[in-house]
Amino acid sequence: MIDTRALFHKISYLQYPLFAVAVFYAFKPYIVGFDTVWANLNNVLVFGGLGISLSTLQDTTTTQNEFSRRIWQSPTKGKIALILIAAMAFLFVFIGFFGIYVSHSPILKELSLGTIVVGIGVIGLLKAAIEMFENHRIDKNPVNEGDDPPSS
Repeated sequence: MIDTRALFHKISYLQYPLFAVAVFYAFKPYIVGFDTVWANLNNVLVFGGLGISLSTLQDTTTTQNEFSRRIWQSPTKGKIALILIAAMAFLFVFIGFFGIYVSHSPILKELSLGTIVVGIGVIGLLKAAIEMFENHRIDKNPVNEGDDPPSS
């Protein structure tokens, strides 16, 4: 039987090539010239947003490092992190829609699409962060001291 959690965790590794493509587009103006900087910036936003979206497919029952574990185990730090991620998601989506519907510049309209893609990716990240917070909170799960999911 296929373990879907493990399958999606493996699919989440596709985030790294997407982030590599985003970095390529970030440095491309330095290599070929700044005449296409806006199109490259839009590609950075699109590929970065897709990478963020794929990163949310990771297994939320484990943490990746000690820093992350300390944040998600603490009720205060976890709530602050969730508020910051939610604010970022709202900001990206709001700026994107504002740019599409209010701006008269075609360059800003194009960049706004990339900004919306990043915002959608951060919304997915928020959902994964909420799951991480629920899985690792020390005040709700006092037995869960390590990264192992509770056995059932």
